[in-house]
This record gives sequence, C-alpha cells and structure tokens, in this order.
Amino acid sequence: MLPFGDVWFEAADGLKLFARDYNQAPAGRAVILCLAGLTRNSKDFEPVIPHLARRHRVITMDYRGRGRSAHAEEWATYRPEIEASDAVRLLDHLNVPRAAILGTSRGGIVAMVMAAKHIDRLGGVFFNDIGPEIEPAGLIRIRKMIDQRSSMSNWDAAIDTLKAGNPGFETLTAAQWDRMARAIFRDENGQPVHDFDIRLGLTFPSMEDIAGGKVPALWMLFDLLKDLPVSVLRGEHSDLLSQRIVDDMTAHHPAVDAVMVRDRGHVPFLDEPESVAAILRWLDRVDSV
Repeated sequence: MLPFGDVWFEAADGLKLFARDYNQAPAGRAVILCLAGLTRNSKDFEPVIPHLARRHRVITMDYRGRGRSAHAEEWATYRPEIEASDAVRLLDHLNVPRAAILGTSRGGIVAMVMAAKHIDRLGGVFFNDIGPEIEPAGLIRIRKMIDQRSSMSNWDAAIDTLKAGNPGFETLTAAQWDRMARAIFRDENGQPVHDFDIRLGLTFPSMEDIAGGKVPALWMLFDLLKDLPVSVLRGEHSDLLSQRIVDDMTAHHPAVDAVMVRDRGHVPFLDEPESVAAILRWLDRVDSV
C-alpha cells in the first residue's frame, strides 16, 4: 500500500465527509480525483492506485452516506448535484484548483454535473462504464439489487449475492470475488453488511420511471467536455453502457478514447491491463493540455 493521508472535511450543510489523499508523487502533473459508483466508495480504487500514485497525486472520496462518510439527515441530498458540490468542496479543502476526474458509474455522472457549474475545475474526465445515457436493463438490475437487500451471515453468502446480481464476471477467480465483496461490503464482527445508507434507494429511479423512459439523458452536459481529454471504458458484458452509447459518445466528441474491457460486466475493476493502459494514455493527454 502506498503512503496516504486520511482527510476529513465538511460539506456545505455541515456533514462530515471522508477522503483519502495519496500525495507522494512529484509536483507538476495532474491531480486525479476518483469518484465511485452509486453504492460504492473509495475502496473501489485500491487496485488501480499502485499504477497511478507514483506519478500523480490521487484523491479518493466517499460520497455522503457511503463508506466512512457520515449519513445525511435528509436522504434527498443523495443526488449527483449535491455530490458534485461536495467534490468541489473537497478540492477547495485541499487547495486543488483543478483535477482530472476518474469516474466509475455514478462518478461519471457527478463529473458531468460538475462540468455544468465548475468546468474550470476539470482537467479531463475518464468514464468507467458510464455515459450520458444509460440502458434501461442496467437500471432495472440495479433497482432490484437496491430493493432486495438481504442480511448475509458470512462472506461466502456475500459473494453468492454478488454473483447473482452482477452478470458478466464469470471468469473471476475466487480471490477476485472475495476482493470485490470486501470493497462493496464492510465487516462488522465478521459479518458483511452493506456499506451505504439504505435510504440511498429512495433517490434512485423507480421501476415505473425506468419503464416509462423518464430517466433523462445528459448529452448536453457531456458536450460541455468537448475541449477536455475524455476517455471511456466499457465492460464487454455491461448492461448499463452499450456499444451504441459509446459510439454516440465518440460521435459527439471525436477525440474520445474508447476501450472495451474483456470478461467484465458493470463495472471494470480498472486494474486490467487494457484499463491501466487507457488511463495512462488519458493522463498523458491531460498533462499535455
């Protein structure tokens, strides 16, 4: 594990939030801000940190209600625009004027929302299995997972739950499934429990809204990134980000570096060789701007 510092800071509403700062790299290169998926947290980025933190300062953040950050009194604040505001607050707290966003799933959405009000704070965006549009099948699967919260008596049960709810990862080893489980769940006296505020599901689109096509696309926000280095990873078996959406992203932004990660669903782990190579190419572009 590379050296890091734990960071505690306050959101605009006073909520205590957590981040981790890998600040051992030489100055002069882009700062990377890692933003996780909907129910996930900074543990998601631990596999890729060794590939990045020797060259770049890397900051990982736990959204409100996830990981080590406090749960909000108002569940309605579990929204991308509030999470974007929290991310800018973190950059201010650390005196970072500009950061390149490595956004997994929800993190890519938060990055686009940041672009709407704080484009000057962005050095580029790397989308990990997410885009300005989301396939309904993926949203329905996630909605079901949120609704079907179950207690798990041991880590084998947690892994079985992940296998049932995360298609497209059939080639994973037992060790990889265990690592995935320990990134998603936290350990309480040997028992795995969900590492997020269960009220988060109250802000996620309902089955009716998904079926009715009421989940808005964010192409206008994506277009704000046209002058920035942008890359996108797609898991080969992703049900959230289709090849059609990736093709549309490259049509909107011809300079997008689009990469498919074999044997992965939603989402790639970022430590796959093709993922690491894509991130490093993107960072070279960010540093050259």
